[in-house]
Amino acid sequence: MEIYLVFVDAIQNSNKFWAAIVEDGNLTVQWGRVGYQAQTKVHTLGNHQRAVSKFNNLVAEKKSKGYSESQPEIDASRSVADIRRAIQLLNIIRPCIANRIFHDGYVSALNEYLKIVPTPLGMQIDYHGIYRTVADVDYQMELLNSLLTTPAPQVAAVAVGHAPEATAEPKVVSLKTISKNFWRHL
Repeated sequence: MEIYLVFVDAIQNSNKFWAAIVEDGNLTVQWGRVGYQAQTKVHTLGNHQRAVSKFNNLVAEKKSKGYSESQPEIDASRSVADIRRAIQLLNIIRPCIANRIFHDGYVSALNEYLKIVPTPLGMQIDYHGIYRTVADVDYQMELLNSLLTTPAPQVAAVAVGHAPEATAEPKVVSLKTISKNFWRHL
């Protein structure tokens, strides 16, 4: 059993994760800020059932505090519905960036997007400046759309940190690449 949860609130400067995995009689928990080194704690519980019970209790506690399920390295295993939802959210965010209007709808869409595509934003989140231009939003939208058009087995094999370039072969990306390539514009 394993899980990856995120808690995002751009207004309150929260962009954190909590992850847990049960292996044999141990429960390993990691937590921290998205994009930063995790803190780790191993609970040695003696048997698998006790580890599963502690896992379930901790997950319920985190979810009651507002954490939601995500993935640390989001790739082809992410549902098409999640990818499409991320694109919809970028379509809400885009006019806000274009007009420099950061109302509650923008903040809500941004928080939801960051739950689907966990993105390292640094230690201080400036929700006004996460996307500097419409081109930044369009670039992430292009990457998301490429996930929808790329055959699933190829999606996870990605060269991270390269700007888009014209090649004979189709560009293969993952949502992990989206969050890492986010910084190419900043």
